[in-house]
Amino acid sequence: MAEKRRNISMLSLALRMDPMKDDTARADDLVALCRAAVEGEAAALTAYAAEMGPEVAEALALLSAATAPVVVSGVGKSGHVARKIASTFSSIGKPALFVHAAEASHGDLGLIAPGSVVLILSNSGETPELSDLMHYCEAHDVPTVALTARPDSTLGRKARVTLAYGPVTEVCLIGLAPTTSTTLQMAVGDALAVGLTRIMGTVPDDFRRYHPGGKLGARLTRVAAVMHTGDGLPLVAPDTPMAEVVVEMSRKSLGVAILSEAGEVGGIITEGDLRRNLDRLWDARARDVATPRPVTVGPDMLVHEAVDLMTARAITSLIVAEDGRLAGLVHVHDCLRLL
Repeated sequence: MAEKRRNISMLSLALRMDPMKDDTARADDLVALCRAAVEGEAAALTAYAAEMGPEVAEALALLSAATAPVVVSGVGKSGHVARKIASTFSSIGKPALFVHAAEASHGDLGLIAPGSVVLILSNSGETPELSDLMHYCEAHDVPTVALTARPDSTLGRKARVTLAYGPVTEVCLIGLAPTTSTTLQMAVGDALAVGLTRIMGTVPDDFRRYHPGGKLGARLTRVAAVMHTGDGLPLVAPDTPMAEVVVEMSRKSLGVAILSEAGEVGGIITEGDLRRNLDRLWDARARDVATPRPVTVGPDMLVHEAVDLMTARAITSLIVAEDGRLAGLVHVHDCLRLL
């Protein structure tokens, strides 16, 4: 880490001392400077990962046992990281909220409920704004987890469990702006979320519940949510003349027709079936043209899995059945609109 810091300092000095460099050389120096910054933060992460011990499991035990929302708190840049950690916890099904340490002293301590656990972030562990929050937790026997550089700080000593990543050198050119330290805090927060996911047994359905919007939610949507049902299905009887089948296919705009009697699927007619039987089409009945035993899926299949199946089988539609009965039809275009 010290070597990375020296590299950054030397590059910074070179940039300041030689302002007459051409644009290409100057750009190369800037890229090298930024690369060294990323490498410096990566080195700090790797070093801390090697030092992680049983205190992480202890912190997870406290957090997972919380019966009220986990409170995540900090000020300054640590506060911004704390807000993100609280959001991540909530997204995996562990209710959490962010409380700004300064605002806690002006009424927000009331957000700490019986059964809460408080995760407090502070690089120095001596941030003055934390004092009221720490005193409140101590007075009301609220378990606290500290995330700090210094285990011997006030925060580190008073917390029930302390996660200390040790002294780090900020990759900021002046060594003061929180950079490496906040990256470590963010990574530890993510690691705790991963651990909580394992403890709680979070599954994709749970994640879907908390992410109903956006592409992520769409990827976790099930076929039942996009399939055509009821009057939207192009249903024909096996003995329906093909002239009527074509009309039904056009009317429903799905490019297929389903042979169905009393809810049983007898086959499917696609545009490909029409082309393959063009020479006898107008004299045929639906049963003569239909493909028997069509590809069938359940309503709980994920939309992206349905697309993968249709792509692999070179088809555009899937019959959806439940307990052996016709439930609906899903078309590839309905799926792709989501993805």
